[in-house]
Amino acid sequence: MWRHIASNALTFFVVIAFLLGGAIIWGQAEYTAEGPLDEPVCLRVKSGANMRTVSRDLAEQGAITYPSLLRIGADYADKTQALKAGSWLIPEGASMSEIVDLITRGGASTCGTEVVYRIGVTDAEVEVRELDPATDRFVEKAEFTPGEDEPPAEFLKVREEADTRYRVAIAEGATSWQIANALKSVDVLEGEIEAIPPEGMLAPRSYEVREGDDRAGLLNKMQEAQEAILAAAWEDRDPNLPLETPEDLLKLASIVEKETGIAEERGRVASVFVNRLNRGMRLQTDPTVIYGITEGQGTLGRGLRQSELRAETPWNTYVIDGLPATPIANPGEEAIRAAANPDETDFVFFVADGTGGHAFAETLEEHNENVARWREIEAERANQ
Repeated sequence: MWRHIASNALTFFVVIAFLLGGAIIWGQAEYTAEGPLDEPVCLRVKSGANMRTVSRDLAEQGAITYPSLLRIGADYADKTQALKAGSWLIPEGASMSEIVDLITRGGASTCGTEVVYRIGVTDAEVEVRELDPATDRFVEKAEFTPGEDEPPAEFLKVREEADTRYRVAIAEGATSWQIANALKSVDVLEGEIEAIPPEGMLAPRSYEVREGDDRAGLLNKMQEAQEAILAAAWEDRDPNLPLETPEDLLKLASIVEKETGIAEERGRVASVFVNRLNRGMRLQTDPTVIYGITEGQGTLGRGLRQSELRAETPWNTYVIDGLPATPIANPGEEAIRAAANPDETDFVFFVADGTGGHAFAETLEEHNENVARWREIEAERANQ
């Protein structure tokens, strides 16, 4: 009888072991298999959340089928306690293993709400936007001008949420004074700005910031980025450029940046000024005159007067020979590269053509014809 009982018990344990082994193999395969999501979703993990609540949220959004299996897998990988608060983009078909890695890795949120502080050439604005996971595009939720508009309720709401991301976006052509002054209104930043960085030495781009970041530290980051861009462009420059130093390249690039916002024109605009320098002609460009008046502190807000075109300042290229005393704005990388390797042309003149771009000319006669056409366009627009 005891042999019979022992035999049955052994059979029972063999069956149990077999079933457990099969369950483990199934669980491992399911944990790493492609998930059920047919389009990306944004998972928000609140501060203090645990893997149980997160797994339920994932199941409700259709990202996983077995919440308990995700928790077991996270425990086995020793990642349960590594859960990070934030908003995480869960891609289409993500496995449970990939999801656990995403929500425990840390770093900046990859989806959700973002506040962008935009510093432009003429003004600054704040935009609240949210990433649409299905299209991977941001949808604007609110926008306002600090100092002029009351902050909207949407902005005040997201400022209280721990997983909101923040970004400072600098436009090409903004001056160092404009950037430093606008940063004072960026409410997520702290600290004083004791000195305005040299003109031209702040890289216009988008910078992710965190609550409490230092304003001066952000300016240093912008300056380091511009130094790297300038050094690379100077290294790869056309060896025949009539420029002696990287600062000369930055001066030329800042003029190119202010003269055109059309990407495909930058090389041609740069060629005009290089050709003028090579021929000993004055650059005669209005943005340098304007900088001599404002010194980068704001915009002129009106047309230039004849007396201003004749006034002798270190930046008035109608009066001085060669490049201005300093850059006149912070040029973007594309303008710097265009100045370092301009198009090969014989153009020495250009004027607006009415389309947003410019008409280029090799001779004064051609240029005068282009100017006459532009005057006609201006007159037609005035009469409309």
